[in-house]
Amino acid sequence: MGQLFGTDGVRGKAGQYPLDPPTIQRLGAALARALGGGKPTRFLSGRDTRESGPWIERALAEGIRSAGGELVSAGVIPTPAVAFLTPRMGYTAGVVISASHNPFEDNGIKVFSGSGAKFTETLEDQIEAIVFDTSWQTSVDTASLPIEQIDYRGEYLAHLLRILPAASGPARRIAIDCGNGATTSVAPRVFRELGFEVTCIGCEPDGRNINLQCGSTAPDLLARTVVAGGFPLGVAFDGDGDRAIFVDAGGTIVDGDAVMLMCGKQMKAEGRLKGNAIVATVMSNIGLEIALRDTGIDMVRCAVGDKYVMEEMVSRDLALGGEQSGHIIFSDHLFTGDGLATALNVLRTVAATGRTLADLASDITTYPQVLLNVRVARKADLRTVPAVAAVMESVERRLAGDGRLLVRYSGTEPLLRIMLEGKNETEIRQWAQDIAQAVREHVR
Repeated sequence: MGQLFGTDGVRGKAGQYPLDPPTIQRLGAALARALGGGKPTRFLSGRDTRESGPWIERALAEGIRSAGGELVSAGVIPTPAVAFLTPRMGYTAGVVISASHNPFEDNGIKVFSGSGAKFTETLEDQIEAIVFDTSWQTSVDTASLPIEQIDYRGEYLAHLLRILPAASGPARRIAIDCGNGATTSVAPRVFRELGFEVTCIGCEPDGRNINLQCGSTAPDLLARTVVAGGFPLGVAFDGDGDRAIFVDAGGTIVDGDAVMLMCGKQMKAEGRLKGNAIVATVMSNIGLEIALRDTGIDMVRCAVGDKYVMEEMVSRDLALGGEQSGHIIFSDHLFTGDGLATALNVLRTVAATGRTLADLASDITTYPQVLLNVRVARKADLRTVPAVAAVMESVERRLAGDGRLLVRYSGTEPLLRIMLEGKNETEIRQWAQDIAQAVREHVR
């Protein structure tokens, strides 16, 4: 056995460790033991459409029951719905069975605390210690008991509908791609209740087609649908519904950087942008930073991962943050990414400004980016290698606020990753090669 929790819960191939029934049962029991404190626990479960979801949910419920707890299933429902519902319905914690944008063979389990926030690494370490403690065994004898099912979609829907007023006059039109995932259970209904004429693709899950050439990681089908149907815009969700990518009327992809800019500017205009800053990761394009700076909005960068975005937002009391991938957090609504909330905030911005999505997205100039990997024998601190440090400092001087250099080691391979952004692609490509050559010569 090794580490159980990764960067986003427990992930793996369904049926193989750590997503084999005995380990899942033991995890369920460990969760009930750790969070119960000797008192009964109630967990709310939601899942995406993968064929492995129901049996994983059963194994988790069996483990929780063996430790005196109970699991209630909300069925197929987006990840953010579980985060929203857990504290409001009085559950000890929420569990989501999903592997997000991965293919159907994968699955995962992530846990939200009773307050609706993702588990901290400290709490994950405590759960792991209980799972790996050999002094106790899981006693599962309740497999025949049914899992209580409660349909909470109405409560989640009501929460979402508050973001955008219902349409007035003739029905507006929108194309959505649910990726054959969790949003199929709620997204069409949300837009229809708001008065939209909805065309939905990726809305026929069969347990194996989740994210299959559709959804936020493959928006080409949506782009073709939008252009062919003359839609003003389209939105694609990922498998578990915590992120959204957009397509404008011309079929151009609009990513999370453009969304953060347009929503950040509108929130500032409405007096809702707490701290006059947004949080973005190190992967967001320098174009976002420059566009925000020109608007008088600060940008705070953090490590890649929505939990790091959330931590930075909480510590600074900020209202908006996210990732280029379309994982956006609006803290007024929820402290986790919500693809539907993101879509409704974009539509709210389009309505408030009277501008098209393409026009709003044009406010950001995406700078050319060069990525280069260099194999290394050791992971030296490059600032302490004079020849390498000199080249890096020279590049940073030339960028002079109109570009960005990010150099970091891979966490899993003996690789140095060099990322450069700037106005001139030929120039930054040469500069990246200069750094790579210095590393090859002086880091041995």
